[in-house]
Amino acid sequence: QVHLAESGGGSVQAVGSLRLSCVVSSDVNFNHCMAWFRQAPVKEREAVGARVSSDFIVYVDSVKGRFTVSKDNAKNILYLQMNSLEPEDTAMYYCAARRTWYCGPSPFTADDYNFWGQGTQVTVSS
Repeated sequence: QVHLAESGGGSVQAVGSLRLSCVVSSDVNFNHCMAWFRQAPVKEREAVGARVSSDFIVYVDSVKGRFTVSKDNAKNILYLQMNSLEPEDTAMYYCAARRTWYCGPSPFTADDYNFWGQGTQVTVSS
């Protein structure tokens, strides 16, 4: 089985920065489609950014230019660097992975992801 574990969340003031980490544990080398999602109270789960390939990362409009998804292949860690944080970014953040390397044409669909971490809370104050 694949296990994902997020860390790095916390409380920060607006315009501050945080870097989230997602450690991937797997019996084999893991290079499947992965993404970061978030969910705030009273809101649906939404994608933040997806690592379609090593050189192709896609982001939702609300975080473009502020968030960066990257991966340390040697350590099997997926990162989410968050800069210029806003109160609207407050949410529980999750990393997720599919059973396949193929992300398809819709990498922002939560139901297409099969493995999920427990989440790490990010709270941004004004």
